[in-house]
Amino acid sequence: MPLVNPHDPLNTLKPRDGAAGTDRPRALLEAVEENPDPLLKLAASHVVSSRQFTREELLQLFRLAAQYETTPALMHLPLAGKILISAFYEPSTRTRLSFESAWHRLGGSVMSITDPKSTGIAKGESLADIAEMFNNYGDVLVLRSSEGEAVHNMLENLRIPLVNAGNGIDEHPTQALADVYTLAKWRPELFLPDCPPEKHVKVGIVGVPSRMRTVRSLLSMLSLFPEAIDEIVVISREEENFDPEQRELLEGAGLKLRVVNDLDPVLPELDVVYINAIAWVGDTFESMGEGLNLNRQSPLKEGAIIMHPLARGAELSTDLDDTPHNWYFAQARGAVFVRMALLTTVVRRISAVMDTPEG
Repeated sequence: MPLVNPHDPLNTLKPRDGAAGTDRPRALLEAVEENPDPLLKLAASHVVSSRQFTREELLQLFRLAAQYETTPALMHLPLAGKILISAFYEPSTRTRLSFESAWHRLGGSVMSITDPKSTGIAKGESLADIAEMFNNYGDVLVLRSSEGEAVHNMLENLRIPLVNAGNGIDEHPTQALADVYTLAKWRPELFLPDCPPEKHVKVGIVGVPSRMRTVRSLLSMLSLFPEAIDEIVVISREEENFDPEQRELLEGAGLKLRVVNDLDPVLPELDVVYINAIAWVGDTFESMGEGLNLNRQSPLKEGAIIMHPLARGAELSTDLDDTPHNWYFAQARGAVFVRMALLTTVVRRISAVMDTPEG
């Protein structure tokens, strides 16, 4: 097990929101029994879609993330000597820094690309050739691109694991990991087989599943735990909210879906409100529209939590930051630890943090 350095400031600083302490990840650790086998199956794997995970893999990733979150200063660094290629061909702050922070905390080194104009892409080099070069330079590639096919175009030539950090409007699987990890810390019982009916929750998602990669990936991941969710209410003013067969697949997995066009009337019944009020239109972002926003006067249910992948705009007022509804800062914090868990796994270093031989 990782050891704690008691003198590290991360162990003493108090976060702005009460949801980001260590009590909740400790409760998750106690609720989920350790089983390394599902994580060993992920070793050396590409992480392209939220659909590729099993329920058991998620639970063990969350448990390992909680282990990291409760012991943030590691005496043993499992990724020492390993190199991460952080290739962000689309602007990013939180996701890029979260991955790089995770890798550094695990002891590795980072090579970062933040501008495609500084790479061979500007000269017309193919993604396939770039992938061949990446094989020689690093141990893991984290890729973000506004092109939906960029991730898939690299896979054929890659011999190191690729982690998708967002590809156009398609997927953002590690954001979904952070989102569901947040829910697992909030209520661990939701993800256990014997969750009683009175503990089930109703989730509201402000967004367009067909054009928001965060929403698409989150819904796919939640479909692995349909018995914990009474209903998912999609709040949107679009006429078409789902891609062909997208809704059918989610409902076939057991999710109950409802689409409404106004937020305030359904807020009093929602236990979780996930808001991300921008969507892709062509090559630009577009606001979801007036009225789909939250502030201190919003009729939120007592005990309800608000989540947001950030960065936020006018859709989420800062006057909610110091209320118990604020789980979006804890969500951003937890993203570091769940990415630590994922990166440890794909680099086949699980034996460094669990009492098990490597597979």
